[in-house]
This record gives sequence, structure tokens and C-alpha cells, in this order.
Amino acid sequence: MLNRRDLLKYTGITAIGAVLPGFSIHAQTNKTGAGPFRYCLNTSTIMGQKPGLLKMLDIAAAAGYDGVELWINDIRECLKTNSVDSLAKYIKNKNLAFENAISFTTWMVNDDIKRNAGLKELEDEMKLLAALGCRRVAAPPSGVNKGDVIDFQKAGSYYREILELGRKYGVMPQLEFWGASGTLYNLGQALAIAAAANDPDARILPDVYHLFRGGSGFNGLKLVNGSVIEIIHINDYPASKPVNEQTDADRVYPGDGAAPMKQILTSLKEIGGTKVLSLELFNKTYWQQDALLVAKTGLDKVKKVVREVVS
Repeated sequence: MLNRRDLLKYTGITAIGAVLPGFSIHAQTNKTGAGPFRYCLNTSTIMGQKPGLLKMLDIAAAAGYDGVELWINDIRECLKTNSVDSLAKYIKNKNLAFENAISFTTWMVNDDIKRNAGLKELEDEMKLLAALGCRRVAAPPSGVNKGDVIDFQKAGSYYREILELGRKYGVMPQLEFWGASGTLYNLGQALAIAAAANDPDARILPDVYHLFRGGSGFNGLKLVNGSVIEIIHINDYPASKPVNEQTDADRVYPGDGAAPMKQILTSLKEIGGTKVLSLELFNKTYWQQDALLVAKTGLDKVKKVVREVVS
């Protein structure tokens, strides 16, 4: 639970950030990435080992990542015994960019009571993330019932509302689709919602697995303006299992599956802009291994596929 003092602290931080010359809600520092790509660890990749958030940060830094994607629930658990200031300093001292946060608020549901509760929760998260130096938060279709037909104009207005909220705190929501959700499940739908929002800060967060699982394919990536994609969840999927039977747990290291990694990365490179490649896996076999080994192996695999498109 955040106390009033912490809330005041990060409210002050966001107010300062909003008026500083040259401040950008989208900018992050490139440390060691190759060409247009930066390397990021989504801590889902090692969450099965249950090392705790601080140890996850140690592992990401030791493995050589440029940044991290952290989960809101892990952050809140860490803050039970640590202050917001101390966690922010810990991340900074590890020389890691806090690229994005994984959130599950009900901002997109059609029930006004649930949506308003989701907006309040999201606003609280944005305040916290701003204090921790994070400038992005995932905005998936949490709480939307499977099979619900999307009203794209209405969904666009909902997305625009949270973009406006994001500008208030300098933490911008990245529209995410889930391939097996049965509601917002493919790139085309996400693009329609982003277009309906009619907002210059609309951004889409794709995922290799979800592009495959939801039937988007990968040719659509080259149709997107480069600024619309800032971060992508990079992973792979096995060819041995039918698409409709695959789950998050089937994800494997990039290059170890059937995904056309060269095509994907080439498209991301050609559309322009810097892209954060965030390794997001939920592989139970990897979770049984040493977490640092998994993080290092994952980074090596990502760098290997990147070398095929960046000389």
C-alpha cells in the first residue's frame, strides 16, 4: 500500500518532468543495443524461479540487458518492505532503463462501474511508475469477456481517455492485444482502435507469440508507422503444436521455434525508429533452470537473430 508521502513524492516528480525543457514521455537512453534495437528483459521470463524483484533486477543487469519490463504485482510486493525512493534508486544504480510495466486494469470494459474502477487503478499505477522512472504501461483488454464484439469507435474513445491520463503523469499506455483472448486478439483490431482514438500518442505493443496465436501474421508490421511501435515482446513458438492449442507456456527462445524472426526484425528496422526488444517467456522448463542462465541464454538468442538483420 502506498502512503501519502510517497504519493506526494511522485506527484512532484511528474510535475517537474512535465515542464523540463527537452522532456519526452517516449524517450529512453540506449546503452548497448544493436542498431535500432535495445535489449530488455520482461521479468516473466524468470518469475517462475521466484527470486523477488530486487534479485530480478540484479539478474537483468548481470546478464547485460539495457532495460527491464516489470510487473505491477511484483512492484507492489517489493514495496511492502522497500520505499518508492529506494526502489527507484536501485533500478537506476543497476543502469537499467525501466522500459515498460505490465498492468491488468479494466480500462476497456463496457461496464461503467468496472471501467471507472479500472481507470482509478491505472491512474494510481501511473503515479507510481512515474516515480520509478518508467514512461510506459501495457494496456491489454483485461476484463473484456471472451467473444465480446468490439465497438472500435467506443474502444478508441476509451483508449484516448487513458492516453490523456498518461500525458498527465508522463506514463503512456501501450495498446496490447492477446492472441487467445477471443476479443482484442490481432494487430488489425489494435490498429483500428488506435486510429479511432485519433491521438498522436497512440502506441501499439505487439508480441511475436500473440501475432501468431491471434492469426495476425507478420506482414502487417511493415504497414505500421515506425513511431507507433516502441516496444515488442520478442519470443518464438514451436512448429510441432497446432496454433489453437498453444499457450503462453509454449513460448521458446527467439530462433528456437518457427517464427520468421528475420522477417519480423527486418520489418521493425525498415519502418524506422528505435525498438525495444523485450524477451517475454513463460516457459516452465526454463523456470526450472538457474535464472541468470536463462536470462543470459535469452539475451544471446535475441542478439543472434538481430545479427541477421543488423551488421
